[in-house]
Amino acid sequence: MNHLESRQVGRTDVHVSTVGLGAAPLANLYKDVPEAQAVETIQRCLEAGITLFDAAPVYGGGLAEIRLGLALAGVERDQYVISTKVGAFSISERWGWERDFDFSHDGVFRSVEGSLKRLRIDWIDILLIHDPDRYHQQALEEAYPAIIELKEQGLVKAIGVGMNWVEPLVAFANEADFDCFMMAGQYSLLNQNGLAFMDFCAERGIGILSAGVYNSGILATGPVPGAKYFYRDASPEILDRTRKIETLCNRYDTPLKVAALRFPLEHPATSSVVLGTSSPSRIDDYISALHWPIPPELWADLKREGLLAEDAPISGAGAVS
Repeated sequence: MNHLESRQVGRTDVHVSTVGLGAAPLANLYKDVPEAQAVETIQRCLEAGITLFDAAPVYGGGLAEIRLGLALAGVERDQYVISTKVGAFSISERWGWERDFDFSHDGVFRSVEGSLKRLRIDWIDILLIHDPDRYHQQALEEAYPAIIELKEQGLVKAIGVGMNWVEPLVAFANEADFDCFMMAGQYSLLNQNGLAFMDFCAERGIGILSAGVYNSGILATGPVPGAKYFYRDASPEILDRTRKIETLCNRYDTPLKVAALRFPLEHPATSSVVLGTSSPSRIDDYISALHWPIPPELWADLKREGLLAEDAPISGAGAVS
């Protein structure tokens, strides 16, 4: 196994690789993925030094967890970190279209029991309350106390919330004591709406698992026809902004998708960037991006052109090991 930089998740004893695997695509999110290919993808992660694997019961009705459990069987438990979720679960074959929700105290315990069985493990490293958009109070009053109990029992090491929007995460951060948050698409090369929250988390010692760093694809594909931004066709304004960012990236011989992966890692609150794929070869691309030497002048020019928040922290380290 190779080794990537390891970062602490908040103030916990959990440490994760700077890139993690989002397991939703392994559960037939976009297309049917053969079991052997899913297992190969997970094993390639381990070989490359990726130790964080993020799943959820809603991904394929538990299929993502099942495949992680299969691929990680026989691997020493301290060699990988599992993040999974409670609250949302699948009631259809394709999880993305039909979901049901249960943020009750007993529902959390049932969910964790099922996840432990599917993952074939005795504890969960990171447990997130999953997309409680319309269930804020129940998540706070029932799910949160339940996961605190699980943490006290040693079944969970770090607790948090995973959502697509900043505002409800701010509320959760102010209302309860969480170790981390998974935030999707809100702190990226195109969208720094989550910067103030990231700064808040860094000050409080709360870790961020940064998801959706390609903003639904446009930061991976570039401003091509049909490029997606937040799950929809990108607007002319977003296409133009992306084109300007890509032009500057090209000036410094840095692929757009490399800069997009690396930018969230510049913020001290970021514990890991979680990327979803079902392709073993894509893992090699992620590792290559971590080692790509990005000149500090690129970030400076992006700020100078108004394409990046002026107060976005940049370390200037050049590469992530």
